[in-house]
Amino acid sequence: MAAVRVEEVLSAAEEQEAEKRRSVVVEKELELEFDLGNLLALDRNPPPAAALRGAGPRREALLRALARDNTQLLVAQLWELPAERAGGAGGPLVARLPEPTFRLPREKPPPRPRPPTRWEQFARLKGIRPRKKTSLVWDEQAKEWRRRWGYKRAGGDPARAWLAEVPANADPEEDQFARLRREKRERVARNELNRLRNLARAHRAGTTVPAAPLHPTGHQSREELGHVARVARVSTASLGRFQPRLPKESAEPPSRSGGRKRRFEPLLGNLAAERSRQLEMLRDMGSKKPVLDITRAVNKQLRQEEAEAAAAKGKKKQSQRGKRGRRQQRVGRSGKKSG
Repeated sequence: MAAVRVEEVLSAAEEQEAEKRRSVVVEKELELEFDLGNLLALDRNPPPAAALRGAGPRREALLRALARDNTQLLVAQLWELPAERAGGAGGPLVARLPEPTFRLPREKPPPRPRPPTRWEQFARLKGIRPRKKTSLVWDEQAKEWRRRWGYKRAGGDPARAWLAEVPANADPEEDQFARLRREKRERVARNELNRLRNLARAHRAGTTVPAAPLHPTGHQSREELGHVARVARVSTASLGRFQPRLPKESAEPPSRSGGRKRRFEPLLGNLAAERSRQLEMLRDMGSKKPVLDITRAVNKQLRQEEAEAAAAKGKKKQSQRGKRGRRQQRVGRSGKKSG
């Protein structure tokens, strides 16, 4: 066995100690800006440009070392926050983060406010305020607290009761259980019709919202200018086929939908996605409950309301025309009599 010198052992121990100290202590020329509320660290130090040129192992190693050092500084700042034990003395050590100071941008625009329903408009006009009710009520028959609505609610479903009361003004030969079931179906259908009307009203209100105008000072973005140019091109009768093209514009004329209407999946693609689509289609075909197409229902409701409004307008014009003709006949008769 070869003898090991004491100097080699001491030098190896010193190198290990220096490596451990280097993994914890990070030195930067410019201090980092921290936003502990968002767990964010901003490094203002410029990286070496020579090491970042090209793509290779040297660049990857530099980026990994830079990310590791900045993460070490962020973790060191987190350890300086006041900490406490969660769930007692044996719980994990947690720290309360301060309020964030950096405003992060949104990935998508904020959602538009939902237009109010007819009942909400009426309640706002009359000053009716909703009163919050408790979800549990006392059931006298079961002698226990039950839900106010839904499954196993207090009082039970009248359509499923074993005993039904016959009203005083009802036909004694009428089946009261069938009447209760029919009334329940009518209520469900009425609620569904009101829901579709609210969707149609919201869809119609959403389509009438004007688009955001362009900035008149010349600060349009590239996407805005491209959108306006495409809309102006397809606004002609030939969909822009015979319009002169711009210098860097593609030879193929754009479509009204922006080229997103007809898309075909690749023949050899993601097998897992194809399998999930096929299973979803089989599940829809095997389900007894039909799938409700919201867009088709909304369009049908809109067409029905427009037809009713047109019919009512035509009847009103016809009645006004008839009144005008009768008034002229009366005036002519009175003139003949006076002559």
